[in-house]
Amino acid sequence: VSSTDRIIAMSFPSSGKQSFYRNPIEEVARFLDTKHPDHYKVYNLCSEKGYDPKYFHYRVERIFIDDHNVPALQDMLKFTASVREWMSQDEKNIIAIHCKGGKGR
Repeated sequence: VSSTDRIIAMSFPSSGKQSFYRNPIEEVARFLDTKHPDHYKVYNLCSEKGYDPKYFHYRVERIFIDDHNVPALQDMLKFTASVREWMSQDEKNIIAIHCKGGKGR
Protein backbone atom coordinates (compact mmCIF):
# COMPACT_ATOMS: atom_id res chain seq x y z
CA VAL A 1 0.00 0.00 0.00
CA SER A 2 1.51 3.32 -1.03
CA SER A 3 1.04 6.40 1.10
CA THR A 4 -1.17 7.98 -1.56
CA ASP A 5 -3.59 5.06 -1.17
CA ARG A 6 -4.21 6.48 2.29
CA ILE A 7 -4.98 10.04 1.22
CA ILE A 8 -8.36 11.30 0.00
CA ALA A 9 -8.56 14.77 -1.56
CA MET A 10 -12.04 16.24 -1.72
CA SER A 11 -13.99 19.46 -1.88
CA PHE A 12 -15.50 21.15 1.15
CA PRO A 13 -18.12 18.99 2.94
CA SER A 14 -21.13 21.26 2.56
CA SER A 15 -24.52 21.66 4.12
CA GLY A 16 -27.60 23.70 3.30
CA LYS A 17 -28.03 25.00 -0.24
CA GLN A 18 -24.38 24.39 -1.12
CA SER A 19 -24.85 20.66 -0.58
CA PHE A 20 -26.96 20.52 -3.76
CA TYR A 21 -23.87 21.09 -5.87
CA ARG A 22 -20.91 20.45 -3.57
CA ASN A 23 -20.10 17.36 -1.49
CA PRO A 24 -22.96 16.98 1.07
CA ILE A 25 -21.42 16.60 4.54
CA GLU A 26 -23.77 13.75 5.48
CA GLU A 27 -22.67 11.77 2.41
CA VAL A 28 -19.00 12.41 3.11
CA ALA A 29 -19.45 11.19 6.69
CA ARG A 30 -21.39 8.13 5.53
CA PHE A 31 -18.67 7.24 3.00
CA LEU A 32 -15.85 7.60 5.53
CA ASP A 33 -17.75 5.73 8.26
CA THR A 34 -18.52 2.90 5.82
CA LYS A 35 -15.16 2.58 4.07
CA HIS A 36 -12.79 3.59 6.90
CA PRO A 37 -14.65 3.24 10.22
CA ASP A 38 -12.62 4.70 13.12
CA HIS A 39 -9.58 5.02 10.84
CA TYR A 40 -9.94 8.44 9.26
CA LYS A 41 -9.09 12.00 10.15
CA VAL A 42 -10.30 15.03 8.22
CA TYR A 43 -8.07 18.03 7.58
CA ASN A 44 -9.83 21.30 6.74
CA LEU A 45 -7.36 23.68 5.06
CA CYS A 46 -10.03 26.33 4.47
CA SER A 47 -9.55 29.53 6.46
CA GLU A 48 -12.88 30.91 5.25
CA LYS A 49 -15.24 28.44 6.87
CA GLY A 50 -15.63 25.41 9.04
CA TYR A 51 -18.34 22.96 10.10
CA ASP A 52 -19.40 20.97 13.13
CA PRO A 53 -16.70 18.31 13.71
CA LYS A 54 -19.29 15.96 15.25
CA TYR A 55 -20.06 14.71 11.72
CA PHE A 56 -16.61 13.11 11.71
CA HIS A 57 -16.54 11.98 15.34
CA TYR A 58 -14.46 15.05 16.23
CA ARG A 59 -11.50 13.75 14.19
CA VAL A 60 -11.11 17.07 12.35
CA GLU A 61 -8.08 19.31 12.33
CA ARG A 62 -8.20 22.76 10.84
CA ILE A 63 -5.23 24.51 9.27
CA PHE A 64 -6.08 28.10 8.33
CA ILE A 65 -4.81 28.74 4.79
CA ASP A 66 -6.25 31.60 2.77
CA ASP A 67 -7.54 30.82 -0.71
CA HIS A 68 -4.99 31.39 -3.50
CA ASN A 69 -2.15 31.58 -0.95
CA VAL A 70 0.62 29.31 0.21
CA PRO A 71 0.55 28.18 3.83
CA ALA A 72 2.93 29.60 6.39
CA LEU A 73 5.91 27.33 7.05
CA GLN A 74 4.79 26.91 10.67
CA ASP A 75 1.36 25.71 9.48
CA MET A 76 2.90 23.27 7.00
CA LEU A 77 5.13 21.80 9.69
CA LYS A 78 2.18 21.48 12.09
CA PHE A 79 0.13 19.78 9.36
CA THR A 80 2.84 17.32 8.31
CA ALA A 81 3.64 16.41 11.93
CA SER A 82 -0.05 15.75 12.63
CA VAL A 83 -0.45 13.61 9.49
CA ARG A 84 2.73 11.66 10.26
CA GLU A 85 1.55 10.95 13.81
CA TRP A 86 -1.96 9.88 12.69
CA MET A 87 -0.69 7.66 9.88
CA SER A 88 1.89 5.96 12.09
CA GLN A 89 -0.70 4.98 14.73
CA ASP A 90 -2.28 2.33 12.51
CA GLU A 91 -1.63 1.14 8.96
CA LYS A 92 -5.41 1.34 8.32
CA ASN A 93 -5.51 5.06 9.13
CA ILE A 94 -6.25 7.41 6.25
CA ILE A 95 -6.66 11.16 5.91
CA ALA A 96 -9.29 13.10 4.03
CA ILE A 97 -8.00 16.54 3.14
CA HIS A 98 -9.92 19.45 1.67
CA CYS A 99 -10.03 23.14 1.06
CA LYS A 100 -13.02 24.74 -0.65
CA GLY A 101 -13.00 23.30 -4.16
CA GLY A 102 -10.63 20.40 -3.49
CA LYS A 103 -7.64 21.50 -5.53
CA GLY A 104 -6.48 25.02 -4.66
CA ARG A 105 -4.56 24.56 -1.45
